[in-house]
Amino acid sequence: MTAQALIPLPVLIPALAAALTLIAGRRPRLQRVITQLALAAVVAVCAALVYLADRDGTLALHVGGWGQTVPGMGPLGITLVVDRLSALMLVVSSIVLLAVVAYAIGQGIRDGDERQPVSIFLPTYLVLSAGVCTAFLAGDLFNLFVGFEVLLAASFVLLTIGASEERVRAGISYVMVSMVSSLIFLIGIALVYAATGTLNLAELAVRLDDVPAGTRNALFAVLLVAFGIKAAVFPLSTWLPDSYPTAPAPVTAVFAGLLTKVGVYAIIRAHALLFPGGSLDSVLLVAGLLTMVIGILGAIAQSDIKRLLSFTLVSHIGYMVFGVALGNQLGMSGAIYYVAHHIVVQTTLFLVVGLIERQAGASTLNRLGGLAAASPLLAFVFVVPALNLGGIPPFSGFIGKVALLEAGAENGSALAWTLVAGGVVTSLLTLYVVARVWTKAFWRSRADAPEGHLAAAAPSVLLDDTQDVEFADRDNVGRMPSGMLVPTGALIAVGLALTIAAGPIFGYGERSAAEVLDRGQYISAVLGGTAR
Repeated sequence: MTAQALIPLPVLIPALAAALTLIAGRRPRLQRVITQLALAAVVAVCAALVYLADRDGTLALHVGGWGQTVPGMGPLGITLVVDRLSALMLVVSSIVLLAVVAYAIGQGIRDGDERQPVSIFLPTYLVLSAGVCTAFLAGDLFNLFVGFEVLLAASFVLLTIGASEERVRAGISYVMVSMVSSLIFLIGIALVYAATGTLNLAELAVRLDDVPAGTRNALFAVLLVAFGIKAAVFPLSTWLPDSYPTAPAPVTAVFAGLLTKVGVYAIIRAHALLFPGGSLDSVLLVAGLLTMVIGILGAIAQSDIKRLLSFTLVSHIGYMVFGVALGNQLGMSGAIYYVAHHIVVQTTLFLVVGLIERQAGASTLNRLGGLAAASPLLAFVFVVPALNLGGIPPFSGFIGKVALLEAGAENGSALAWTLVAGGVVTSLLTLYVVARVWTKAFWRSRADAPEGHLAAAAPSVLLDDTQDVEFADRDNVGRMPSGMLVPTGALIAVGLALTIAAGPIFGYGERSAAEVLDRGQYISAVLGGTAR
């Protein structure tokens, strides 16, 4: 099998598996097996693509075998492209998708499938996986739009699963914001095509150089607004804290870990490949600073852990925008490494919140207390990713932030130094936020919690490896099934691997950044001898 033959598999495997799980809708065990095997296969394929992209450079596949370029029109058909950046995003995303679905299956088995429409959940989740992979592989703007729309359509279903009043209300808000973002993106695509006559990213990288600077900046601004909404960049981020916390824990986890990062990936592509030169870098730097500071201030004001983590999610998007906007290789390397780190750590923390809800019956700090004494294991699975998010050395969060701060110092401008100061303050406030969760939920006695009497009593036994038990038949809702705990532990291990193997992984990020900033490699891989 050639390297090009592997490129469409991250999309085809979950798409075909989604069809099979729909056919097996009355056989939930078969659905689970198909889903987990499909996503495990995607992890293997993406790992192979990382190796091949690092060894051979950018890989391109012209779907349908067209393989030629028409003068004045660009490449025919759909082009899928894998370089080091997209390969890294694919492998990290596929690992997270596999871990989260294993967690969701473990939760469904333990709580009883009749509580959620699981026959719909797994096919929709696989469609979401296919949409995420499509966005990372797309070699043209229209298919990037298609990838966004596939994952957004699936996310609408997942967000409102169970159809409670709170979820439907949040889902309506999420749908409206997503539709506005998609409409702006579609307008941007139309304007880009009107100005250049093509939507292929490699061809656009060539033709946009001939477009007047004012027009080029206007096109970039339109696309940045669309991608900024999807990435939750301030001031386009107000929708996120109200939408994500209402969903079930696995859905919230995969949304927080992945969906905003697809928007960040699109910003990186647009900034480095289509609109290099730094014309809007100052705007991005200001947006990055405001995203960091206002996001973390919002987190400080929250008493619910889900909403608190949603605000920290917004805040740390600012670090990634900071690295991209600096325009130097170290900044891009730090941003790429930080994206990989944040996908894993943020997803892990939301899964831990699901375990806290199961153990204590609530995720509100006013009702929590004594969790460290009741479950040292639960305390451990929280504190490791929490310290990682806070940037405590030697965790990967610290490594990524140091690289970004060093890149800001290397830039040397007054605005870059302001971002450096903002990044340090945000990191300290993030540590304060997670320490506040620790002291209130884990360290203090539940009797000292203002509303502690409203939460379920903490059980003495928290780890349960017994067979499947229907929710109505369980005598202890507070136990943590191994089906939920093991995937959470696996993601903690992946986060620690980003620290233990930080040298090789950051080296890969440096090569990715060099490849992203050197547009010639991408253009030559897609256009071949037709590139100017």
